[in-house]
Amino acid sequence: MSSAMKLLQTKCGAVADGAFGRNTAKAICKHYDLSAKRGAHILGQASHESGGFKRTKESLYYSTPERIQSVWPTRFKTVEDAKPFAKNPEALAGKVYKRAELGNLTEKDAITHIGRGYLQVTGKANYRSFASDMRLPKVMDDPSLLETEYAFESALWFFRANNLLTICDQGVDDDTIKTISRKINGGYHGLAHRQEETKKIYGWLTS
Repeated sequence: MSSAMKLLQTKCGAVADGAFGRNTAKAICKHYDLSAKRGAHILGQASHESGGFKRTKESLYYSTPERIQSVWPTRFKTVEDAKPFAKNPEALAGKVYKRAELGNLTEKDAITHIGRGYLQVTGKANYRSFASDMRLPKVMDDPSLLETEYAFESALWFFRANNLLTICDQGVDDDTIKTISRKINGGYHGLAHRQEETKKIYGWLTS
């Protein structure tokens, strides 16, 4: 597990062993005053997006142009277009994330504000919103804090900022998980695993 989980466990009064399980899930929900439904949805989605709470920073290192082209087909029309960005994560970040809607006006913005936290908050505009809403201005000076100290807070912020908490209250069923997954992912990638994780955690929280 990453150090982010140990920091979160310490914050919530759980055993800081870095392993996410029933007791940690319950401690997180108690600390952040989350109902079982809300906690299950946030933690289930976070578990999927972070590979079981192991990743808190997006990796843009791709060894082949074929893989890059398959991930961003609209950005790279051909494999040849993607070749300069293989094994070049900073150049790739500048190419795919230098976008006004993300608040990334320069390549430096794009490189600095790649996906971080358990739900991969991406873009300077979203970092700024998180820092403002959570009253944590230091995040703008040190974006890496979303990888460690505020990995879970960034996921909770995402749910609040996108009005997902009221959707969580509808239940922990396949349709509700599907709706939330689309809001997070823009589609249904990994839907079966998202549903599995969310229902498992809900079981922990209600037993």
